[in-house]
Amino acid sequence: MKCFDDTSFRVFDVAGLDERMIAIRSDIQPIFSDIMTAVAERLTAYTGQETFVHIAQHRRRSRYAPESTWSAISNNKRGYKSQAHLQLGIWEDYVFMYLSIIDNPANKEKYATYLTDHHTFPDDFVYSTDHTKPDYFPVTQGIEAAIKRLKAVKKGEFEVGRVIKRDTTLWETDPQAYILATFDTLFPLYQALND
Repeated sequence: MKCFDDTSFRVFDVAGLDERMIAIRSDIQPIFSDIMTAVAERLTAYTGQETFVHIAQHRRRSRYAPESTWSAISNNKRGYKSQAHLQLGIWEDYVFMYLSIIDNPANKEKYATYLTDHHTFPDDFVYSTDHTKPDYFPVTQGIEAAIKRLKAVKKGEFEVGRVIKRDTTLWETDPQAYILATFDTLFPLYQALND
């Protein structure tokens, strides 16, 4: 199974939309495919429901090169944004593994209500409130306010999981095992939100 390395992060140094997309397709998307196919198989075994891998193609972009790119898993063959889903993605200085609620899905209020009562995560987890920005925060600080915002604000978003920073020594050990273990930890939440 392929995994990220420094070449993956250097994709974001490539100038120009077309040029960066060529680099993303050759250096990052095969990694997404390998890892997320393995995650989808594990998730299907866990939930008993077929799941599908989606890889962002950035087709709506006409001018600016993407600052991040991602892949997703959902039980919807046509897409993933309409429900809580799992994401594996990369910014220029970290890789993320998240359960994501973005772009105002139909069950957002139900998700927020569930998360209000079930927001205990491992201390090394982080959360994000905007998938278009690289900022993330430790789950030990402010997570209740982030969940309230998800419920109260029409464009409120919430993502939770782990990140692997570009400069960590984890890349020299077994990052694939860490990525898979992170998703395994997120499976119960994914199933609870999508039941």
